[in-house]
Amino acid sequence: MSSSKKILQNTLFLYVRMFLTMGVSLYTSRVVLNTLGVEDYGAYSLVGGVVVLFGFFNTAMSSATQRFLSFEIGTGDFEKLKQTFNATLNIHIGIALLVLVLAETLGLWFVNYKLNIDLERIDAINWVYQFSVLAFIISIIQVPYNSLIIARERMNIYAIYSIVEVLLKLGIVYLLLVSPYDKLKTYAVLMFIISSLIAFIYMIYCKKEFKESKYHFYYEPKYYQTLLSYSGWNLFGNIAAVARGQGINMILNLFFGTVVNAAYGITMQVQGAVNVFVTNFQMAVNPQIIKNYAQANVEQTHRLIFQSAKFSYFLMLILVMPIILNVDFILEFWLDNPPAYTSSFVILCLVGILIDCVSGPLMSAAQATGKIKWYQIVLGSLIFLCLPVSYFWLKNYSEPSVGFQVIIAMNFFSLIIRLFFLKSMMSLSIMDFFKEVIVRIAIVTIVSSALAYFYLSYLTLPNKYLTFIANATVVSLVNIILIFFIGLKKNERLFLYSFFKSKVA
Repeated sequence: MSSSKKILQNTLFLYVRMFLTMGVSLYTSRVVLNTLGVEDYGAYSLVGGVVVLFGFFNTAMSSATQRFLSFEIGTGDFEKLKQTFNATLNIHIGIALLVLVLAETLGLWFVNYKLNIDLERIDAINWVYQFSVLAFIISIIQVPYNSLIIARERMNIYAIYSIVEVLLKLGIVYLLLVSPYDKLKTYAVLMFIISSLIAFIYMIYCKKEFKESKYHFYYEPKYYQTLLSYSGWNLFGNIAAVARGQGINMILNLFFGTVVNAAYGITMQVQGAVNVFVTNFQMAVNPQIIKNYAQANVEQTHRLIFQSAKFSYFLMLILVMPIILNVDFILEFWLDNPPAYTSSFVILCLVGILIDCVSGPLMSAAQATGKIKWYQIVLGSLIFLCLPVSYFWLKNYSEPSVGFQVIIAMNFFSLIIRLFFLKSMMSLSIMDFFKEVIVRIAIVTIVSSALAYFYLSYLTLPNKYLTFIANATVVSLVNIILIFFIGLKKNERLFLYSFFKSKVA
């Protein structure tokens, strides 16, 4: 119960952060889109995607850093924890240098000679590219500090600094509007300045609060080999994930140009904002999964996996269903004139997220075991298949939403495969997972969808704003009631009731 209370308390901290950051992010996205224009906004999204492509080294090492820091905190070995932090920091510095070399050679050539962009804007595009590279390098070096704060479960601090970051981005909107210089160049420079400032704040806090974060050069070949080997197996899976996200964006550019890239960029903004809703919860629970596994608490580890998978889906369902039912109104209210295909992109993207969020705790559990060689090979191959399959369908049927349809199918198959891997890795019962998680979320989703369809069929309000408020309110309340009485077990309902009662009292 104490671990559950800690998870719930940390989740509440992160949700305060989420609601503030989401509101500001949605507003700034609208202003930035209107200020830059569809073409420049699409170009910024596309060029930023090229930079992120070089981050597969960093993504692979980031998950390793989070896993090993949480694992060593779980074992209580401070000396090993200190060595782990310093080793991961050294490796991230090396990754930053490698990304810089790749970005200034292969990446620069690709941006200038292969992308379908307006040649009259090539100077501004290169400004965006260079400052995106610098901001990304800083974010790479920042990873061990962020990971340490999360592993130490200081979610209140993480929430505060994230709010500071989003408020600074709100300031960018004003500066962008009043700037007499090229808007696209100005936006790229200001985003770089904010990235640098936030990274510096994280570093100062960690050095002040955590003794293990004080830098001492540490080099033990065998331990570096362990870290890099673990990261190496992660690398393939992360290359596939980056290829799926940014590769589809580039395939769309080849077939349809930057206007569809603008729709994709908006969809990724929605995906990022919505994903935060469930990522906050999983961020709070993942260190507990890894620490319990490190302490050989198998039963508690399984319980956390089941509960967090189920709660992740329910939290996402409460948010996603009202958005899907009112997607056209929301996009028009947010963006005034959203790019073509944005509505269908958003709906399909949200369905994919609903399926994928159930896999989040399974991913964390697999990482906790350290036995990830075949896990990453199989799952990475399946995820990577999204690219050639999407390219084939786009080439033959020329329907932009095909990429998201392929992602939905792959997310479903990936969930099934992850369950079989965890059965082998830590004796997780697939049948229990289906009974405790899949069956409950399926019943809630089916009943909720049927009630929403029935309700909307008979709803007639003269005002579109009143219609939206009524839709969102009724659907959300119905989902909460169904989740509480059907989705949760009796002991889970009693725990939530006692927790919130104690907070109110």
